[in-house]
Amino acid sequence: MAGFAVEDMFLKSAGVSLPAAEVMVLFGAGGAAVFALLALARGETVFPRAAFGRTMAVRTAFEVMGRLFYTLAIVLTPLSSATAILQATPIVVVAGAALVFGEQVGWRRWTAILIGLAGVMIILRPGAESFTPLSILAVLGLLGFAGRDLATRAAPKVLGTAALGVWGFLSIVAAGLIYRLFEGVPFVLPAGSAGAYMALAVVFGVSGYASLTLAMRTGDVSAVTPFRYSRLLFGITLGVVVFGETLDTPTIVGSLIVVLSGLYILARGRRAVTAS
Repeated sequence: MAGFAVEDMFLKSAGVSLPAAEVMVLFGAGGAAVFALLALARGETVFPRAAFGRTMAVRTAFEVMGRLFYTLAIVLTPLSSATAILQATPIVVVAGAALVFGEQVGWRRWTAILIGLAGVMIILRPGAESFTPLSILAVLGLLGFAGRDLATRAAPKVLGTAALGVWGFLSIVAAGLIYRLFEGVPFVLPAGSAGAYMALAVVFGVSGYASLTLAMRTGDVSAVTPFRYSRLLFGITLGVVVFGETLDTPTIVGSLIVVLSGLYILARGRRAVTAS
């Protein structure tokens, strides 16, 4: 989570002098190259036949959606608020698992889901003078990542971590190329600090992705998942310290509601598994 937060910081910094589409293309290409080399070193197939099925197509589409809108959110809006909204992803995943996969979710968890979504609305503050339509970018990114996580559950088991990493980062390239059609700003040669920011974003992004995948595959999911919320602490701290952002009361209250709701949902889910 710390790796992802630092990655976001460098992407936001690079976005000051580089077009948003170029930021996505360079970041995606760099991450895909690193994971491709890792796959080849392990003797894994980078583009196995299983990667071209319907499930992976759906996963990639959601990945493109999540990466496109969340990258735009961290470039165009405060890092702290975009990170806070993203923390509702596990809540949406639980709701999606109930609706799509028919998982049993009792009334207590449904109540917590609704309360968590209310927390997101408090952060957004629609109708208030401080509301900016750009905040919707983070919400769309959240929905994309939730859809990706749900599709990942149905992804072929033969796909290794490195292969999933290649496809995940290639989706960022696709997102950047799609946005390039609408942005209409020519790419420029990254120079000086912008090039360094992009390189560091790749390093921390790949490290975060690999660490999270290793944790989820080797540790108990119910024990690992709550640590996703630590990204909020890292993201808010970097937003305040590096970019001089200020936290208002609605953002703090909404963030607490989202985190507490998510932790309660995870705790109830663990209890349900234990009982069964």
